[in-house]
Amino acid sequence: MRRLTRTVAAAALATALALVSGCSGDSDSGADAKGGNGAALEKVTYLTSFGNFGRDSYAWVAKEKGFFKEAGFDVDIKPGQGTNAVISTIVGGQAQFGPIDLTGGLLQLGGGQAKDFVAVAAIQQRTMAAIATVEGKGIASPKDLEGKKLADTEGSVVRNLFPTYARMAGVDASKVTWVPGQAQALMGMLGSGTVDGIGQFVVGQPTIETVTKQKAVMLPYSNVMQDLYGNVLITSSKIAKEKPEMVKRFTGALLKGLDYALTNPQEAGELLKKNVDAANPAAAAAELQLMAGYVRSSNSGTQLGTLDSGRVAKSIAILQGAGALKQNITPDQIIDFSLAPKA
Repeated sequence: MRRLTRTVAAAALATALALVSGCSGDSDSGADAKGGNGAALEKVTYLTSFGNFGRDSYAWVAKEKGFFKEAGFDVDIKPGQGTNAVISTIVGGQAQFGPIDLTGGLLQLGGGQAKDFVAVAAIQQRTMAAIATVEGKGIASPKDLEGKKLADTEGSVVRNLFPTYARMAGVDASKVTWVPGQAQALMGMLGSGTVDGIGQFVVGQPTIETVTKQKAVMLPYSNVMQDLYGNVLITSSKIAKEKPEMVKRFTGALLKGLDYALTNPQEAGELLKKNVDAANPAAAAAELQLMAGYVRSSNSGTQLGTLDSGRVAKSIAILQGAGALKQNITPDQIIDFSLAPKA
C-alpha cells in the first residue's frame, strides 16, 4: 500500500481542501426519460459517503455508463457528509441510498443514536479506517501514538472506533490527545505540523502526500480488527420493506459501476472530473487503485457486495467487548440479508 505509484498531480490539493459538490449533468433527466424496459425512470437521490473523492467515483461511473438508466433510475448524486449525516438524511427521506461505514452504523444503532436503516450490500469487505501521519513524526506503529496529538472531525468513525482499536493494538488511549478539525482542513493541519496525525481512510494516502509534500505513514485499523467491514450501502427500513425489488435493481447497478471503476480507474477519474469540477482524475484513480484490495476478500470471492452474518456478529462482539455499545444488537437488525448479494 505504501508503495503505490505516485500518480497524483498537485491539483489534488483542491480536492483535499474542499468538500466539492457535484452537478447532476444528467442527460436522462426529464419526464419522458425511459429505462431499459421502456418505462419511465424512477427518480432517486444518492449520497456519496463523503464529498466527491475518487473513493466514491463509482456512483458517477454507474450514472455516466448508463447502468442506473438500464436499471430504471434517474439518479441525483449528492455529496455525503459522513456516516452520521448519511444515516439521518436517508432515514429522514431526503435521500434513498448512500454508503456508510458499517462499524460507524453499528455504533450509532448500538448507542441508540439512530435506527430505521438497513445495509443491503458491502462496498468494502474490510474497513479502510486508519490513522495517517507522515515520516518524521516518530510514528511507525500503534504504540507510537501515545503522547501524540491527533485530529479528526467530531463523530467520525475513525475517532469513535479509536478506543477499541487502541485496546486491541495495546495502546493506552488516555495518552493520546484528540482535537477537532474540519474534514477539509485535516490534511493541512498535518502538513503544517499542528497535529501529529489525523483520522483518515487508507485511500487518502496519495492526497496526503500531495498536500504535505511528505511521505505518508498509514496505520490501518484492519491490521488489528480484520473482521470489520468498510462502507456498506444503506437504505431506509421502510424502502427495504416496501420496495425490495427496487432496492435490488439499484444495488446491482451501483455494484456494476463499482466493478467498472476498479477495472478502469483512470476512466473513472475522468468521469468524476466531468461531473465535479474540483476533482482531480489522477488522485481519483490512485484512490481507486488503493481501494481495490478492500473491495474483495477471500470471503466474498469474485462476487461484489456480499455480507456475512458471522463476520457481522464478530464485529458486534468486538464492539461489545470494548464497551462501545450501550445495547445488544444482532446482525439482522442492521443488515437485510434477503437483499444483499449472495457469495
